[in-house]
Amino acid sequence: MESIQVAFWVVALLVVLAVAFDFMNGFHDAANSIATVVSTGVLKPQQAVLFAAFFNVIAIFIFQLKVAATVGKGIVVPGVVDHHVVFGALIGAIFWNIVTWWYGIPSSSSHALIGGIVGAVIAKAGAGSLVAGGVLKTLAFIFVSPMLGFLLGSLLMVAVAHLFRRVPPLRVDNWFRRLQLVSAGLYSLGHGGNDAQKTIGIIWMLLIATGYSSASDALPPSWVIWTCYIAIGLGTMFGGWRIVKTMGQKITKLRPVGGFCAETGGALTLFLATSLGIPVSTTHTITGAIVGVGSVRRASAVRWGIAGNIVWAWIFTIPASAFVAGVFYWVSMALFE
Repeated sequence: MESIQVAFWVVALLVVLAVAFDFMNGFHDAANSIATVVSTGVLKPQQAVLFAAFFNVIAIFIFQLKVAATVGKGIVVPGVVDHHVVFGALIGAIFWNIVTWWYGIPSSSSHALIGGIVGAVIAKAGAGSLVAGGVLKTLAFIFVSPMLGFLLGSLLMVAVAHLFRRVPPLRVDNWFRRLQLVSAGLYSLGHGGNDAQKTIGIIWMLLIATGYSSASDALPPSWVIWTCYIAIGLGTMFGGWRIVKTMGQKITKLRPVGGFCAETGGALTLFLATSLGIPVSTTHTITGAIVGVGSVRRASAVRWGIAGNIVWAWIFTIPASAFVAGVFYWVSMALFE
């Protein structure tokens, strides 16, 4: 009886840590949802975070839990995960989020979490304990999601420029200020739908590993689902302002029409990935879309040096979080075994 009670509190503390990561995910990635709508002046920052947080949470009613299933059951071979692995994974992801937030670098909370899982699992049982299909499709979308965002954002910008070429610029600006509320809402839906499910997935993984849920269950417990969606919404409400400036103005100067095209292209990418059950980076996606929109005007409109620094952060995210996760897996083993 005593061992069960200890296991319960270990699990409870890890769930709290996972929810803290989820909150930080919303906080860190708030810029993805609000940077364009704030930088174009369509909404004030306080309005934008409330707007984005609302759509983050109502995504619970829109998307199936395919991403949660991928993270919870499709990354690691069954039977390998334990509470030490989950602890290492979460610490690795949280560490990288704090570092990149501090320096205002738009990195991926999603890939930090996947990197954390990979690093902790390798530390425990080697690379053979990873499910190749789940890991490879996640790695592939490191490149696919920003490229698709770039493509869709630039194509939308070209189409809008063609359709509205005879309309006075002031009228176009006024129309797209209103339309940007729609595109920002759609992007925030995609952000909540994909990102909240990653934390749902790791808590589900923990509950299965510790016997509080069954691997045969089609869905995680409802309290896990609601907690994660609310936590990411609350994180978005508090907003990571250091990153908003980078995303909204440093990469390229945006007007409402550009903000609309970037958000819509990014939202379409996220909706596709979530429907396929692929955990993607909302940061990569919107950055690619913003660069695509800026490059349509002229290549010099994009600050390629800033974009290059962001890409380097993307490259280092999985290895850095994996390394920290592996270290903290061994720390957990030493302290709590």
